Amino acid sequence: MLDNCKSAKERWGGVHDIIDRWLHERQELIVLYCNVTGLEEISSSNQTTAEKAQAFCQILMDYHSAGHFEVYEQLIQETQAFDDKDGIALAKELVPKIEELTEYAVNFNDKYDHPEDDYEELRQELAEDLSKLGEVLEIRFELEDRLIEHLHMAHKELVA
Repeated sequence: MLDNCKSAKERWGGVHDIIDRWLHERQELIVLYCNVTGLEEISSSNQTTAEKAQAFCQILMDYHSAGHFEVYEQLIQETQAFDDKDGIALAKELVPKIEELTEYAVNFNDKYDHPEDDYEELRQELAEDLSKLGEVLEIRFELEDRLIEHLHMAHKELVA
């Protein structure tokens, strides 16, 4: 039994570190989002604006990728290992909703990752797109927090 506890700690204790890194990346994403939303326009004469938009798009995609390919996967594996039927049901409910929200972020990235194109059109649409993206991110963060709370925190004592 002690070996099983040690094995669980070795196996699932790392999930906490993954979540911590991911939540730190979320914080960086929010800071860059706030930085970009303060911009009035994207223009070829303002290189720093283009760089900020590209930096934001990069972390936006990094954050989403880490969620889908690291965090959710680890949380679901942990939940299955502890045979948490409620957690598995919650993941089946929330992960598809999060995936739908990811589509908006990918579309935003595709549109704004290369702001040197169509400056006038981008300038007209950026504020509206950022506003919608902010709403999408807020919903996503709430869903992700529910996943973390239930899928990982419920097993934290078992891992320790």
